[in-house]
Amino acid sequence: MNPTYEEIEKANSMRGNEIKKTPLIHSPTFSKLTESDVFLKAEFRQKTGSFKIRGAYYKIKSLSEQEKKQGVVAASAGNHAQGVAFASSLENIPCTIVMPKNASPAKVAATRGYGATVILEGINYDESSAKAKEISKDTGATMIHAFDDPQIIAAQGVIGLEILEDLPDVEEVYLPIGGGGLAAGTLIAIKQKNPNVKVIGVQSKSFPSMYESVKRGTLTSSGGDRTIADGISVKVPGQLTYSIINELIDEIVLVDDIEITKAMFLLMERMKFVVEPAGAVSLAYLISKKPSPGKKVVVVLAGGNVDMYLLGQIVDKGLATMGRLLKISVLLPDRPGAFKEIVDEITMANANIVEVVHDRLSSDINAGSAGVTLSLETQGKEQAEKLIESLRQKNIQFKLMT
Repeated sequence: MNPTYEEIEKANSMRGNEIKKTPLIHSPTFSKLTESDVFLKAEFRQKTGSFKIRGAYYKIKSLSEQEKKQGVVAASAGNHAQGVAFASSLENIPCTIVMPKNASPAKVAATRGYGATVILEGINYDESSAKAKEISKDTGATMIHAFDDPQIIAAQGVIGLEILEDLPDVEEVYLPIGGGGLAAGTLIAIKQKNPNVKVIGVQSKSFPSMYESVKRGTLTSSGGDRTIADGISVKVPGQLTYSIINELIDEIVLVDDIEITKAMFLLMERMKFVVEPAGAVSLAYLISKKPSPGKKVVVVLAGGNVDMYLLGQIVDKGLATMGRLLKISVLLPDRPGAFKEIVDEITMANANIVEVVHDRLSSDINAGSAGVTLSLETQGKEQAEKLIESLRQKNIQFKLMT
């Protein structure tokens, strides 16, 4: 059964105080970078840190008293897990969550913190989902699907209502697609109210399952490469979400991890927003491709649950991508003063030495030589390129590592 616009309105009326109407924030910074008039839908500010609480809350709220007694079970890499766990705690019902073994420790801890029993099974969503279905069959617990459920889709569609309420003259909406629940619900809401609004879904190049399904006209399994966007790492989209998206979507596009990293970095630096990789893919596409010059655009920032270890890497890689962190390896004669020439050139270029690592022991370094790896902070690509050119003119032998 397809979710209806009326069910989306019902989900909106039942959300109570727990589910926020998230702000729509205009960004002059990203408007300039993308050449569009950009508004950011801040779903990462939602309770549990992502839009997923919307669907989980409405679905669990709609269960019968008998179903609540038997409890619920769900599979998720993190955001849906936290949404189901939190909604279950509000209703005081038993909750079991199956998560992949490689799930973020922070997301596992947060899910347990909401009172759920967590089982680590499989290496991706699909394997965890198979285990959750097995538990549901054995125990009678209701399976709360992450995306392929009419009530889940309807509640996610409230985001579309909020966008149109806050920005009636929006021209384009960009949102992430994993299993498709967010996109399917938002499409129903927006196309019912204003079919002229263009809706574009964004997927990771590593898991382009909905992209391939729509392209081929049939449900298709696709993906499996490593990606930082674990929240949309779904090999097989939902049957229901696919049927809705295939009918209503204007376009599905793809981004890679480098583009996602840059978007996350810029969100932190320019907006002070911490957004997870899957939540930043829409902005990543807009920044990298600039597809909508002059258009009034909404970008859905779907979640903010990012692992702290990954966050440190995002900062370093973001700086490197923008030419503000330069890493070079130099082979020098192991004698006094040999390093001074390098330091002098760095000083002349007004770059800052962040880290120095000396290596005399590696097998590829001859006796009487020393390997030196330098991490340098620069003001941007232009300054970095000037430093590289000055080192070459001095015939200093070095290797770029970023």
